[in-house]
Amino acid sequence: MIGIVVVSHSPSLAQAAVDLALEMVGDAPPPIAIAAGAGDGVTGTDAVRVAAAIDEVASPDGVLVVMDLGSAVLSGTMALEFATTSHPVRLSDAPFVEGLLAAVVLAGAGASLEEVEREARRALDSKRAQLGGEDAPEAPAPALGGTTPGASAEVTLVNPDGLHSRPAATIVKTVSGFDAAVTIENVTAGKGPIAAGSLIGIMSLGAKAGDVVRFAATGSQADAAVEELRAMAADGFGEVTTV
Repeated sequence: MIGIVVVSHSPSLAQAAVDLALEMVGDAPPPIAIAAGAGDGVTGTDAVRVAAAIDEVASPDGVLVVMDLGSAVLSGTMALEFATTSHPVRLSDAPFVEGLLAAVVLAGAGASLEEVEREARRALDSKRAQLGGEDAPEAPAPALGGTTPGASAEVTLVNPDGLHSRPAATIVKTVSGFDAAVTIENVTAGKGPIAAGSLIGIMSLGAKAGDVVRFAATGSQADAAVEELRAMAADGFGEVTTV
């Protein structure tokens, strides 16, 4: 599992962003280290602290460094000279909050450094789509068809906020546990299919309560994966309160 370093001018901002991201991953988060502030309550960043944080979470899977602004980027760059690890380290230009959330979710699901970095960089795509901006390129959907077993199911979303960040994170984590290539499509809106391992891709579908979504999968565990997702959606991803 890759490690994540959070670089910010403000320790309280960094901790709040990490706490938000951790709400999405449950009991199996990736290693995370915070390098925030310049010491003695001074706002700023420190390259030596960033280097120590990189070494703390380094592993053969690599480290992704997420930074907020200005000197955080400079400190991240300088830290590469001070860090002792020989494992790969990537400095991300992703948006701080959205990118960190996407990175934590994907890393927690066991994605590679390249996959996590790519997802973090795309973290504003769903916001742009919701605000009527240009359609961002979708994450590629895994191929469906051929000779591998396939399964699909359609379900109407019953949770009030549809596929927002928390259920999207749950889907990403769920599909990572199956030997299957899974896609999700918003049938009602005509969006997708999108790879179910992409947090940002799922959120970009704009799937709301009442929309019909279609899960499809191929692979040795296609049936189990689709059934698990269908049941989760039918249950409102745990967000529907019954009286």
